[in-house]
Amino acid sequence: MAERPIRLFGDPVLKTVSDPITVIDDRVRGLVADLIDSVRLPGRAGVAAAQIGVNLRAFSYNVDGEIGYILNPVIVELSGEPELVDEGCLSVPGLWYPTQRYPFARVTGIDLESKPIELSGSGLMAQALQHETDHLDGMLYLDRLDRTNRKAAMKEVRESTWF
Repeated sequence: MAERPIRLFGDPVLKTVSDPITVIDDRVRGLVADLIDSVRLPGRAGVAAAQIGVNLRAFSYNVDGEIGYILNPVIVELSGEPELVDEGCLSVPGLWYPTQRYPFARVTGIDLESKPIELSGSGLMAQALQHETDHLDGMLYLDRLDRTNRKAAMKEVRESTWF
């Protein structure tokens, strides 16, 4: 398929809760191919379907050389003491802010054959699983920032050339 353009902050699809995938058809297979192509670019740890304008619960990931996808992901475990980690987002280019994330995350979902799959990890993988699942719930990492950082981030967004 093809790399798809990333939707930017302000696009309503990014604030919309994504619909579950109920039928695996050519459209969903094409979506997964596009998500994989879109996450392969350097510096990308994950791409949610909402970020490419599709309101379905799916995302791709690219962490430590492992590229994959999951459909209908649900976070089933978050563990460890939440910590502040520097986080950015393709939909909010150029901004990086400390964001509260758990050091370990586990999600369950399905693959293109409707078989159950599980993804888990710590570090960047945990962060990606939480970040991409947030996208599917209509949430951006900016929504998780403390008041001071959120105010600063919104000022940066308003002053950016892409907004």
